Amino acid sequence: MPDSSALKDYPDDHYEMLKEEIGRTFGRDTAEIAVGNGSVELIRAFCSAVLEVGDTAYIEPPTFAEYEMAVRLAGARCTVDDDGAVVRFLCNPNNPTGKLCSRSDVLQLLDGVAERGAYLFLDEAFIELADPAQSIVDVPHESLFLLRSLTKSFAVPGIRFGYAFGTPDLIEKVETMRLPWTVNTFAESFAIEAFRNYDLLEESRERIARERIRLTACLSELGLTCAPPSANYILLEVPMEAKVLVDRLLSCGILVRDCRSFGLPHHIRVAVRTYEENRQLIEALEACLP
Repeated sequence: MPDSSALKDYPDDHYEMLKEEIGRTFGRDTAEIAVGNGSVELIRAFCSAVLEVGDTAYIEPPTFAEYEMAVRLAGARCTVDDDGAVVRFLCNPNNPTGKLCSRSDVLQLLDGVAERGAYLFLDEAFIELADPAQSIVDVPHESLFLLRSLTKSFAVPGIRFGYAFGTPDLIEKVETMRLPWTVNTFAESFAIEAFRNYDLLEESRERIARERIRLTACLSELGLTCAPPSANYILLEVPMEAKVLVDRLLSCGILVRDCRSFGLPHHIRVAVRTYEENRQLIEALEACLP
């Protein structure tokens, strides 16, 4: 538990101690690390740092809607053609589909982006709960900005802590766009302790993987089509409007993600939780589906 006495002081806006802990965890220099108040702050800071009015960014849907919002706030626009795009966004594994690209495929994509003189924005927010072997967090590259989210991997969204890797020059630009002291001292203290216990995530991944197999089988028995899952969530196509099913499940005490914001009006995203919680989800779905 973080020391509450730290709350009487401002955080160090350079976050040297925190970055040193991150650097030790991933074998990266502190100058290659940015931190922020959740992933969203870093997405917006990156876009503000590298995009100009009239630039384009390539985003392949369906994926996290914040990429497009950040691009537009920077005065740029999104395109369905990556030719000429200043930034290519990739979420791996993708949210909400769960598609996981291999390390070799991501490196090949990075090479192609670099040849065009563009940036690859790689969001690995969920990879620690999927397959870290497919990560390229160990690859310093002038065309790469790699995003991670401690709040996803340790299931603490209320802490609001994201971090990223890039070249020192790019990191300096991104951190200049970040408002000062956005990572509060409580979140900083929690993050330092979490990275000191980073190896515990291996057990979490193993438990998630086992339960994911069982849950996917149960969902298939209900006649639901699942996107091939890789992380701690599963995308489901449902035989009705997503909002209707979400409301029915909520009345049973079950909260799932309505995927209309991803442009998927007949899909929901469910979390892979404990055996008992997943059993309750299956029972609720049996009662709520037509």
